[in-house]
Amino acid sequence: MASEPLDRRGFIKMTGVAATVAGAGVVIPGGVSPAQADGHRPRRKLKMVVGTQRRASTTAAFQEFTRHGVTHWVGYPPSPPLDKGRGYWLPSEVEQTRELAERNGVTLDMVALPFLTSSHIDRDSRPAIMLAKSPERDRDIDDIHKMIEACAIAGVPAFKYNMSLLGVLRTSEVPGRGGSTYSRFRAADLSKNPPLTKAGVVDADSFWERIDYFVQRVIPVAHHFKVRAACHPQDPGTPPGGYQGITNVLSVPGGKGLFKFLGLHRSPYHGLNLCVGTLAEMLYDPPREIYDIVRRLARTKRLFNIHLRNIRGHRDDFLEVWPDEGDVDHARIIRILAEEGYAYNVDPDHVPDHPDDPGGKQAYAHGYGYLRALMQAVESALDR
Repeated sequence: MASEPLDRRGFIKMTGVAATVAGAGVVIPGGVSPAQADGHRPRRKLKMVVGTQRRASTTAAFQEFTRHGVTHWVGYPPSPPLDKGRGYWLPSEVEQTRELAERNGVTLDMVALPFLTSSHIDRDSRPAIMLAKSPERDRDIDDIHKMIEACAIAGVPAFKYNMSLLGVLRTSEVPGRGGSTYSRFRAADLSKNPPLTKAGVVDADSFWERIDYFVQRVIPVAHHFKVRAACHPQDPGTPPGGYQGITNVLSVPGGKGLFKFLGLHRSPYHGLNLCVGTLAEMLYDPPREIYDIVRRLARTKRLFNIHLRNIRGHRDDFLEVWPDEGDVDHARIIRILAEEGYAYNVDPDHVPDHPDDPGGKQAYAHGYGYLRALMQAVESALDR
């Protein structure tokens, strides 16, 4: 059934209502459950699930997910045919993507917008929103409104996006465990006089103006259709003075940019695709700082997807490593998320490369299994 049409030119801010439903358990005479009668408490099940944002279009690809414990997927509806004058998905295209996942035993929990990706602005095919270029950005925002409505009609509850100008910055690669290769970022190795991007100079105030322009026009529509909007932090934070004339504002020390972002519009549908690796990259002392920040963010109830990857190092100098050998204790992250009631996907992300593993299938299998084991271990610990 189609959603109620939306007057995009003038609508009233609404408040979201959350509801929780408690399930009833089977009891035996005396008012105790079978598990209690045997001297065991029922295991406390976590609300979060193992997910993936890997692209998939075949049964074989989905079987790769499900045999490694993945139950939920961040999907990719067909790219809109811009050459034919349409820059947005049709509801039928989102429905086809959901049905593809369901036929293969996976839930489509979120979709990725076809633009506002983590690309560098000079390579972006639809840069108007991030360039603050009107009227093109208003056209693109209107296309996002239509895609939000398409998600609501198709029964897909969330989408993810980026507010990126510099893309994902890395400076080199170094040898890692078992012959794998780790990506490195070291601010001292960046070019000292890089050319400006097509965006020119974008200081912190200008960047916030662009983000706020987007949020104030998109989140009310997401709220109206009850579709969650999840923004990924900028990866990594820029060094003092910025880079290529740009100062990233969502990846500042202490995670302050993320809390400011959430404060731009008060809606339960305005939130984050929190990358734990990117959060660690913002911090000068990740093992000391990160756990409190994750808990505070989780308590907002506006974390809609988690990317779980690890680093060794700190702000301005780090390596992306295997999830079990970095400076951040992922078991502690999962426990914090469980304690705060986080209820969505946790996805592996940015796995190390190896020549014997083209496409990263082995590395992602490691990530899925690692996540599933962490969740089961935390479940067991919470039962004690």
